[in-house]
Amino acid sequence: MRLFIAEKPSLGRAIADVLPKPHKKGDGFIETGQGDIVSWCIGHLLEQAEPDAYDASFKQWRMEHLPIVPERWQLNPKAKTKGQLAVLRKLIKQADEVVHAGDPDREGQLLVDEVIDYLGYPKSKPVRRCLISDMNPPAVRRAVEQLRDNHEFVPLAVSALARTRADWLYGINMTRAYTLVGRKAGCDQLLSVGRVQTPLLGLVVRRDQEIAAFVPKPFYEVLAHLRSAAGEPFSAKWLPSEACLPWQDEEGRVLNRKLAENVVNRIQGQSGTVESVDEKAKKQAAPLPYNLSSLQIDAAKRFGMDAKRVLDICQALYERHKLITYPRSDSRHLPAEHFGRAGQVRQAIAVTAPALASAVEKADGRLRSKAWNDGKVEAHHAIIPTEKSGNPASLSADEAKVYALVARQYLMQFYPPFEYNDSKVLVRIQGGLFEAKARRILKAGWKSLLGVEEDDDEEQAGTLPALKQGDIVQCERGELLEKVTQPPKPFTDATLLAAMTGIGRYVQDPEIRKILRETDGLGTEATRAGIIELLFKRRFLTRQGKSIKATPTGQALITALPQSASRPDMTALWEQSLGRIGERQESYQHFMGPLEQQLRQLIEDARTSDGGGFRALPKSEAPKRRFTRRKSSGSKRPAKAA
Repeated sequence: MRLFIAEKPSLGRAIADVLPKPHKKGDGFIETGQGDIVSWCIGHLLEQAEPDAYDASFKQWRMEHLPIVPERWQLNPKAKTKGQLAVLRKLIKQADEVVHAGDPDREGQLLVDEVIDYLGYPKSKPVRRCLISDMNPPAVRRAVEQLRDNHEFVPLAVSALARTRADWLYGINMTRAYTLVGRKAGCDQLLSVGRVQTPLLGLVVRRDQEIAAFVPKPFYEVLAHLRSAAGEPFSAKWLPSEACLPWQDEEGRVLNRKLAENVVNRIQGQSGTVESVDEKAKKQAAPLPYNLSSLQIDAAKRFGMDAKRVLDICQALYERHKLITYPRSDSRHLPAEHFGRAGQVRQAIAVTAPALASAVEKADGRLRSKAWNDGKVEAHHAIIPTEKSGNPASLSADEAKVYALVARQYLMQFYPPFEYNDSKVLVRIQGGLFEAKARRILKAGWKSLLGVEEDDDEEQAGTLPALKQGDIVQCERGELLEKVTQPPKPFTDATLLAAMTGIGRYVQDPEIRKILRETDGLGTEATRAGIIELLFKRRFLTRQGKSIKATPTGQALITALPQSASRPDMTALWEQSLGRIGERQESYQHFMGPLEQQLRQLIEDARTSDGGGFRALPKSEAPKRRFTRRKSSGSKRPAKAA
């Protein structure tokens, strides 16, 4: 008997639907006409054991117990899903072959592998891997017909295992340590610390501190309003020379009003000479299809949706409506074989999102963007619409918005590049240099699918006069512009997600920053929304309109922690090592050994902390809590591992 083990019941039913009938439904499984059985997990059926499973004394939170480092790791069945685990235990004993049908990512690989191993399935028997990114029958059937040896994916499982255990070690020990530090200082709140959530909180705290410490300064710009010999008006901006450096800030802004006024007076009514004219024709290819983070960022910018809301909508579009492919993807590329089915996908878009029907009609199916690249597709591919047409009326307003975003991004792959000319003219007036810029759009290409408000390019409409080097122009007047420096902007949902994906920008060590340019950033596609949500639940973050700010408790925690725990350097290096494990370039022990040594030093730091920042917290910020670790929420990544 062949036993399929899916990650969720919905996927199990989708697999059964493409297998021979008649079907016989059992308790927690479906038997097919040829004798195969399809069963499923319900998310995680197993979870890391609590500390007191290793030693009963660990039930009490004491600094002398730390760090807690298990010698032999234990998994326990989750109480709510013990029944389904019992179903699988019985079925796996009858199986001649198991087909692993976990989600096509690192965590999905481990989730089912752990169950197979925990239930004692003999290693001598075959395990095959079924990778499903689209729950519509044709795609599921193709996946079932293209099974692979599960052994190919061992490195992915090892990487996920290292992540899970490292997060347990770090989260359990650091949360206990700093909750005890806070308690000693009079704060009775659970102070959770995680290798992703805490550096993310640190980003927000430091941004808030920069805003609070910001002192606005006036600065000055000069515009020269000019006319060409043919009488055509245009304007150019003053470029201060090196002689002006003593009166400029580090960003080149002029801080001395008299200097700017002098320039205005000097150029008034004077003639100038064109020093150079530079016009370049440029092309910009369409952006790649979405991965989860890029979709969440765009949905936050366009619709004000938070990351968790977008993920929930995507899950519904994937599982219930079957209108998009697997949403927790970190890839922005597509397999080459998919290109042959692109026509069906475009037609499905025209039906499901009628507002895009015209865009479908104008798409050129012969164009093949750089999105189709087998070399950049691993377990899963970019998020795109499926070949299934949906009834627009069956979608909620938010579901329709997110589907349309995914569909439009996909359609861009069948549009030509955006073509434009960038023009730059340098004019010398009374010894000062002035610059005029303009952009002329030649062909809108894929940008024709964007609204004006969505185009992020700083484009100056129109063109400059037809000028050449040596031409004489007349300055009719100079204009002084008084401006004020602006503080950094508070984080929003979109910018906080962007910070997580581009974490290298916030890493202090230039060598580490260089290494991290190619890594995935803080957290994973599947966990970023949950991490942000957890910080709100822990009352470390709060919303002020669209802005995300740290609470006094969040600020106090970051102040109490050592720098290494509240900056992204450490966790970014973790992500790099975990990626290398998944690519067979690094071993589990090579990662875990140094981590345990680092953890021991961090606990020593906690022992000597006085937690002074917690004493100043208002009572409303420090509600009394029982000091027991919160159980896993049942999501793919436990909240304790954040």
